[in-house]
Amino acid sequence: MKTIQLSPAQLTLLESFANMKSQEEADELSRVIRDYYARKLDEELEMLWDDGTLNQQKLDELGKQHLRTPYKP
Repeated sequence: MKTIQLSPAQLTLLESFANMKSQEEADELSRVIRDYYARKLDEELEMLWDDGTLNQQKLDELGKQHLRTPYKP
């Protein structure tokens, strides 16, 4: 049997969810977590823009790419 080691962050989240009294509380915590990661993503994108890794030309090139998996009937 394989043992799974949880990180301190995972344990904190599990404890938080265990103490919830309603679905609304769980939904709010989920929203807070999503907002946190959205801010982190914005910060990372800002750093990429500032250091030149990402620019308008690269965004335009990405916008022209068709990266979807082709449909096969």
